[in-house]
Amino acid sequence: MQLKVFYFMIAFPIGVLVFSIFCLAAMVQLLYYLLYYARLAWFKPKSDFHTQPPISVVICAKNEALKLHKSIPLFFQQEYPQYQIVVVNDCSVDESTDILEEFQKKYANLHVVELNEDDIKAHDKKLALTLGIKGAKYEHLLLTDADCVPGDNQWIACMARNFSNDKEVVIGYGPYKKTSGFLNKLIRFDAFFIGLQYLSFSLAGKTYMGVGRNLAYTKTLFFRHKGFASQYHIQSGDDDLFINKVATKQNTIIELHPSSFTYSDPKTSLGAWIKQKRRHLTTAKHYKSSHKMMLGLGSLTQYLFFISFAALLFSSFEPTIVLAIFGLKVVTQIVVLRKSMILMKESDLLFFAIFFEILLLVFYPIIYIGNAFVKKHKWK
Repeated sequence: MQLKVFYFMIAFPIGVLVFSIFCLAAMVQLLYYLLYYARLAWFKPKSDFHTQPPISVVICAKNEALKLHKSIPLFFQQEYPQYQIVVVNDCSVDESTDILEEFQKKYANLHVVELNEDDIKAHDKKLALTLGIKGAKYEHLLLTDADCVPGDNQWIACMARNFSNDKEVVIGYGPYKKTSGFLNKLIRFDAFFIGLQYLSFSLAGKTYMGVGRNLAYTKTLFFRHKGFASQYHIQSGDDDLFINKVATKQNTIIELHPSSFTYSDPKTSLGAWIKQKRRHLTTAKHYKSSHKMMLGLGSLTQYLFFISFAALLFSSFEPTIVLAIFGLKVVTQIVVLRKSMILMKESDLLFFAIFFEILLLVFYPIIYIGNAFVKKHKWK
């Protein structure tokens, strides 16, 4: 009898504490989905194309001969009145130079910026991109990567129509191509959820990043903020850190028409994807403090929600109430994710959403820890 009383005195307060953590985490997660992510789920893309400023599309490429051979013709199929393609051939040692020279004979509005190792010391993508921007003919810039292809021939039109006297930054979405296999779905879900976050927060006036696969801004904005001068010591960040610095509630807008997407080739091995994620995750610590708190709270409550839920189920603490709260959170999440996935053309991922969320919660700490032990490399 005394043992049972002792067990109750110890176990019950712990159960109450874990239950309180579970309820708090569930409440915060619900607020994120209802106050932020729902903005994207019910977002209505524009349908007009009234604004059509001249555009310079800037692409950095390093040893991307095969991808350039495939993507360059697609960029020149765009239905847009006035644009140029600027390709920065960054010290390539493959056939990129030959391919670009052949394309220059075919396309008058292709401008190539050549970088040579003999002329430039070791550098990362930010220097190549800066030289491409300096070489761009037009004020309005549209950035993408050599391994990206536009969704269709209205890509430039969709992104460019958002520029105005007030709007200097256009945040787009860059999904990965759909192929078969579990890894492809995991990579696409990761990209989708990251997109859901940065696009939703941008709609709430809290823009913290964009992706270099699909991003637009003006030359004036770039040089007014001295380009990447404050970020050259950081390996990556040509997209997210720059946007984190320059984007405001007033000067930034998102574009989510399906024609505005650019599609990239996903990694085909787990090791290659983890290496890519390690590079991408080196920049978050340099975000503004408010953005780090916003993202950190979201991630922390994700962990607390699932861990406390498992602990409560194991202890059989008020299982009916626990399951009801868990169900409320999951149903709300699924409704928002479904609407968002329809908008972002990722509907086939819905069935795996909760499983992938938990799996990524396991993967991310491993990747962060790995960053502390893996030697940093310059961009490929």
